[in-house]
Amino acid sequence: MLNIAIVGTGNISHNHIQSYLQFADRCRIVALVDIWPEKAEEKKTRYGLSEARVYNSHQAMLDAGINVDVVDVCTPPYVHADISIDALHAGKHVLCEKPMAASLAECDAMIAAQKASGKMLSVIAQNRFTDAFWRLKAAVDSGLAGKICHAQVDSFWWRGHCYYDLWWRGTWQKEGGGCTLNHAVHHIDAIQWMLGFPSEVVAMMSNVAHDNAEVEDLSAAIFKYSDGALAQLTASVVHHGEDQKIVIQGEKARISAPWKVYASQSADNGFPQADNHRELEEQLDALFHATPALQWTLHSGQIDNLLSAIEQQTPPLVDGEQGKRSLELITAIYKSAITRTVVTLPIPSHDDFYRTGGLMAKAPHFYEKSTSVSNFTEVGAIPLGKDLDSGAE
Repeated sequence: MLNIAIVGTGNISHNHIQSYLQFADRCRIVALVDIWPEKAEEKKTRYGLSEARVYNSHQAMLDAGINVDVVDVCTPPYVHADISIDALHAGKHVLCEKPMAASLAECDAMIAAQKASGKMLSVIAQNRFTDAFWRLKAAVDSGLAGKICHAQVDSFWWRGHCYYDLWWRGTWQKEGGGCTLNHAVHHIDAIQWMLGFPSEVVAMMSNVAHDNAEVEDLSAAIFKYSDGALAQLTASVVHHGEDQKIVIQGEKARISAPWKVYASQSADNGFPQADNHRELEEQLDALFHATPALQWTLHSGQIDNLLSAIEQQTPPLVDGEQGKRSLELITAIYKSAITRTVVTLPIPSHDDFYRTGGLMAKAPHFYEKSTSVSNFTEVGAIPLGKDLDSGAE
């Protein structure tokens, strides 16, 4: 039985708590930590966590000497690194919400602490644990679509104006960025998981609808891979309907999430024939549907993966190195948009954008925060976007 401490009991903690409760035969929540202890007390009551003790800081929880195996970090991003490193040094496994940290330097410090402790560090990337992405990756890995030429990634979300009234949101210092960092991170992780790490990034960003935020609410980026393939990614919190998708174009076929397959055939003059390559489409469709459905999905899937990794002493699917890769792509997007240059990857440790505070020192303030509230009314588990597991776009 693994003992879990949840640090940060805001809205995202619902997704974590509900997931742990599904594995009651494998783990139990023994501590809830929040700088507003009344929020932790509310979660304790709501979910009947009678065994859980409440603390007002992660350090107080660690100093109390209670038996904790996993520290689950659900706080705003700017304290992810400090809490994770303290927990690892105290001999605890760590599950950290996205984004992994406020800088690449902090990511490397977290990875170093993990290696020194011998414990596990996993970073939330719950979209990997969806049937849509799991099966799309299987289709990519099969090679049936041929060499990948292009990917279109639409990370379309919508948030109302008051979303950025919350005290830490919409600031470079506390949130670390806008929609590119805190929303598109899911799709950025997914595309680098499927296609690998690009060699160059170019991007632009803007704030078009939220004049109470310093950060961007819209960005567009192009990734170039060493084999010449391109991927274009749009990150947004201004798209009504939140129409999210990944479309991958191979030399032989187009595949996507939501799932759709299309295989053109060339006529003698190079134009597409009226009839598609039905045999290839059927092969890809059969592969997609033959890939077993996941038993657990989203946060529950990732928490099951971490619990199994601890129980079996195997690496988690999304470790610190994978968490850093996503942040490195996001950092490259910001650097390109701010400096108006093409950014070459990886970003070296001497780069200003690598270090903590480097981005903040150079980032534009599209607007200044005009309203700041300490808490919103609880909404329960945060909606995680459109269901990509439907069979059609």
